Amino acid sequence: MSKATRTLRIGQPNLPDTLAGAYDCLLLDLDGTVFRGAEPTPNAIAALSAAGDARQLYVTNNASRSAPEVAEHLTSLGFTATPGDVVTSAQSAARLLAEALKRDDAVLVVGTEALAAEIAAVGLTPVRSFDAAPRAVVQGHSPDTCWTTLAEAALAIRAGAYWVAANVDATLPTERGLLPGNGSMVAALRTATDADPIVAGKPGRALIEDALARGSFARPLVVGDRLDTDISGANAADLPSLMVLTGVNSAVDAIWAHTSHRPTFLGADLGALHLPQTEVRIEPKPSWRVTVDADHVSVDSVDGTGTPLSLAQALAAAVWATGSAPAIRPIVSADDLAEQALQRLSAG
Repeated sequence: MSKATRTLRIGQPNLPDTLAGAYDCLLLDLDGTVFRGAEPTPNAIAALSAAGDARQLYVTNNASRSAPEVAEHLTSLGFTATPGDVVTSAQSAARLLAEALKRDDAVLVVGTEALAAEIAAVGLTPVRSFDAAPRAVVQGHSPDTCWTTLAEAALAIRAGAYWVAANVDATLPTERGLLPGNGSMVAALRTATDADPIVAGKPGRALIEDALARGSFARPLVVGDRLDTDISGANAADLPSLMVLTGVNSAVDAIWAHTSHRPTFLGADLGALHLPQTEVRIEPKPSWRVTVDADHVSVDSVDGTGTPLSLAQALAAAVWATGSAPAIRPIVSADDLAEQALQRLSAG
């Protein structure tokens, strides 16, 4: 579907019925939400520049960069960010390990030097070999992870080391497309060890808890592109969420999502922060009539004003009303406008 949204008027005060005006903190995912590799997502810079008084925290599952490096990358793309605005899964993983281990205990690091630095910052000793007798293994994304590194970690985990994964994202959105993420490497160690890690990042609670500890927030909103991490993490923390369609998951994915993966709002991109809540909330829409039957879902246009995005919201609301894990079934249209909207959804 089209990712286009209305042009934002920078500097215009937020209306209270928009998302940016209704929440006092935006917990923003990065990869696939704010940027894709070296490119900002559509409307991202304008939307966040105009977000007003809402505190913007960049809450990333990616453990490959330090907070200062993330802030520098954001600034280079045109965003406003300081290291204090960045909360990483590496920081959360280090906190969990510091709580579980004794000071100076050895931790085998599968990941970048930025992850190793976070381990050292909490009083633990980062190592790279099983021969150093590590008490724990911490695993985060690195483009340099290789078989030798995974082999050292597998030996440690099989010997009883406490295993913390920064995240289990199977893929990493980039300007070139989806690439293998940390979750793909975690899957290799799961297979090799028959063990499961503690997950520091989303959908685990630690990362969101660490973000919320950066201030006193009454109305935080989680914003992300992945149903199984960003949105599931928001639901686990009992927080509302906005899913954007600039990364991994599609509107069709949201329609058939399990209860734990269902967002509150659905928008094309971060420009949705400046739309009225009624335009992005997942709920029945007056412009669409949706009927869910045992073997199919039918939709028709009521007044000719519906958009593909509002159709996705209406379809999700109707399908979700049928249960926690709806069976995927064909969606059929009753008129040309509905058919065109469905085609754009499928193409998105």
